[in-house]
Amino acid sequence: MTTAAVRGSVVSRPLSLASMTEVSTSELLAAASGGDQDAWNTLVDRYARLVWSVIRGFRLDEATAGDVSQTVWLRLVEHLERIRDPDKLASWLATTARNEAIRTKRIYERAVPTAVEFQIADSAPALDAGLLATERDEAVAEAMASLSDDCQQLLRAVTADPPLDYETIAEMLDRPIGSIGPTRARCLEKLRRTLESNERELGDADRGKESKK
Repeated sequence: MTTAAVRGSVVSRPLSLASMTEVSTSELLAAASGGDQDAWNTLVDRYARLVWSVIRGFRLDEATAGDVSQTVWLRLVEHLERIRDPDKLASWLATTARNEAIRTKRIYERAVPTAVEFQIADSAPALDAGLLATERDEAVAEAMASLSDDCQQLLRAVTADPPLDYETIAEMLDRPIGSIGPTRARCLEKLRRTLESNERELGDADRGKESKK
């Protein structure tokens, strides 16, 4: 399910504020629960990358990930009037995305006992100092795909947009909060080493081709 496809789930009623980008999450939730379509669309636009990046950390193919994303937004529609702490909406969405992805993956794996192809493109945002500039970059995609599931999920969580605090990440991934920082550092180091190794191999291959000419 694309972002555009979930942006029409609430009946329209205008929010009387000049710029939707300046409206707080609390105001958007209140307006969306009252049927304001623009408020709902702004919520989707604001948090779509977060939801998508959490889901894609579970090695679901694109179509299945899209179905999970749709379910997450439907859950939000169902709970719009029951979100008690609007400042925690990012955490609520991330946790809901994780739970739905786990549930769907278990069902999928029981139905299809073969490995699910993991298409890493177009998912997570940049990592430290631009290390993971974009997962559409073939070299970085290959390096990320070589990491363990735990590392992939953690790196996606710590680079989520909007950002998640360590308490939320620890709850999402069922890890002690004190382990997040050290594990993140180890996963980043593995990613750097893999990138460097792949670059050396590519350079050696290119030099071998040149020597044969």
